[in-house]
Amino acid sequence: MRMTGGQMLCESLLREGVSVVFGLPGGAILPLYQTLPQFPQLRHILVRHEQGAAFAADGYARATGRPGVCWATSGPGATNLVTGLACSMMDSVPVVAITGQVARSAIGTDAFQETDITGITVPITKHNYLVTRAADVPQVIREAFCLAGTGRPGPVLVDIPKDVLTEEADFNYPEVVHLPGYRPILEAPIEQVRKAAGLIAAAKRPLILAGHGVIISRAFQELRELAERAQTPVVSTLLGLSSFPEDHILYVGMPGMHGAAYASMAINEADLLIAIGMRFDDRVTGKLSAFAPNASVIHIEIDPAEVDKNIKAHVALVGDAKHVLRQLLPLIQPKTNPEWLRRVEELKQAHALGSPRPDRLQQRYVLERLSEITDGRAIIVTGVGQHQMWAAQYYQFKEPNLFMSSGGLGAMGYEVPAAMGAQLGRPDKVVWSIAGDGGFQMTMYELATMVENNIPVKFALMDNSYLGMVRQWQDLFYKKTYVATHYTRNPDFVKLAEAFGLWAVRVKEVDHVDDAIHQAMLHQGPALIDFWVDQEENVFPMIPPGQTVAELMEEPEERVHWKK
Repeated sequence: MRMTGGQMLCESLLREGVSVVFGLPGGAILPLYQTLPQFPQLRHILVRHEQGAAFAADGYARATGRPGVCWATSGPGATNLVTGLACSMMDSVPVVAITGQVARSAIGTDAFQETDITGITVPITKHNYLVTRAADVPQVIREAFCLAGTGRPGPVLVDIPKDVLTEEADFNYPEVVHLPGYRPILEAPIEQVRKAAGLIAAAKRPLILAGHGVIISRAFQELRELAERAQTPVVSTLLGLSSFPEDHILYVGMPGMHGAAYASMAINEADLLIAIGMRFDDRVTGKLSAFAPNASVIHIEIDPAEVDKNIKAHVALVGDAKHVLRQLLPLIQPKTNPEWLRRVEELKQAHALGSPRPDRLQQRYVLERLSEITDGRAIIVTGVGQHQMWAAQYYQFKEPNLFMSSGGLGAMGYEVPAAMGAQLGRPDKVVWSIAGDGGFQMTMYELATMVENNIPVKFALMDNSYLGMVRQWQDLFYKKTYVATHYTRNPDFVKLAEAFGLWAVRVKEVDHVDDAIHQAMLHQGPALIDFWVDQEENVFPMIPPGQTVAELMEEPEERVHWKK
């Protein structure tokens, strides 16, 4: 069948199961947009900024496990995708980005809106393509989805010149993809699996450290079976949150820079660390030479490049978390670790997270109430900063794959468009965007997109007129020298939200929190609550960057437990 390059692209996306695309038109990609009416099965979400398209595709991918798709035109349209693609690359999220390019004859001439987007995105994509023939479009799209969604997932960019989108050729969609040299490893060598089982059997103080790879591979049941069979406590990285039910007796918490003190202390005392689908990021480990000093390490990881990169593994199991755990489970004999479990419980009691103050509206109180009211079953999408850490600490996730955030890149502004993508991917779930007033203002233009498409995301805006985490660092490490962290003229966010068409309310008092949350959830469309929160609240515990558990800063004693 003869088709244009644009028709081939749309047909190829349908064959890959794509139903939603986030994009913004422009000259170089316009032929593709003119093709869209011929493919009504593709729902196009017209964003207000290409960065919103990239973050929305990322959120959609995390929520569904399928590649998210975003489109942009050449030049500034393509470069506006860069932050979102970098976020997806660092967090191993499958995204396929389609960019228009100037016509083939104009490439290299500095034509209007010409940018070498394939060159720009080499470090922040798993792979990218410049398509120079319409006949190659089906093959490239098939490969792009294969690469994005298999092995260690990541973003793939496909750049297509304008005249390739209009060129005609025969459409042939490949059923099988042959990529020489690309062979993701799913299962680990059985000898290594047996060694790991032996270490688990011999351990007196084992601990599981669950990372994002558990969620990516959907290894939720396998992780739970391992923890219960070996009676092993579970801690999770930031992006590993919601990989294990947090109301489970074996769940401990998130360790690291702003994790629970008792979780970091448990790692410090463990004699075996079973790390699953995580890369030993500095926010987890702190000073590498002092991390888990008493523990042997089993590292289950699909990317061989991550093994021994930061922490030396005593047993490395290279493979997909779900597959490797299925190999390991039959070799695990049921055991108990009563003394170790008691010790972990002692740590939890002695180093509990502080309680919110009753006389001030604090972010952690809002997160506590949100967790209670939603029963820990809403999708939580956060920005980056203090609110992100309080969400990790105080929201108790009871179902799998409910937490989404920009982990590795730490991109402010993620919370608005990514929540939109997550809601479109999981329309059956309530989606709450936990936003700081700083990050919110970076991407709040996508509120218009949500109203236009009736995407019912609920926003908990933590409004303290500060870049809170930066202020906290200036407070603790720069002798309270506050520079460029205070917003003195924030907009009226309620009026702003109403101008966009949202239902919105402002909350200044603790007593009004519950009612506002209930009202927002009853509203059929997108809704925003502007919480005027404590401006001086700091996130504790905190391990200073590059330091160890010995330098851990817990909440000042006079602020830990407030009497109501």
